[in-house]
Amino acid sequence: MADEVADQVLGRYTEVGLIDDEAFARAWVQSRHAGRSLGRRALAAELRQRGVADDTVKEAVEELAPEQEESAARELVAKRMAATRGLDPTKRTRRILGVLARKGYPSGLTYRLVREAFENEGIDDPDVPFED
Repeated sequence: MADEVADQVLGRYTEVGLIDDEAFARAWVQSRHAGRSLGRRALAAELRQRGVADDTVKEAVEELAPEQEESAARELVAKRMAATRGLDPTKRTRRILGVLARKGYPSGLTYRLVREAFENEGIDDPDVPFED
């Protein structure tokens, strides 16, 4: 009996627009990307942890333009480069790549941006472990 009542109430909430997973997922992606600089992979994981269906997660995350994701990653790289200035290039690279990985950015993008940041500083160290 209680399950039937719950289903009826939830059904009615959905009908009147009080429960809208798609709107929630879109808002979550925009908010968490802007506020925490999270990449697509981390955003998708957070939505899945909150019980959002895979199709809805995929649609919401795809609304984040690649340019937005790259811009946010570039800002993170710049901040971390400044914060690690003076450290060994290998240690700097590991730290920066680690931050970007935890924030859900793809490795190809992160390696490219970190490599560019080192080149902009005039550092061309063959011991820096970049992968393609």
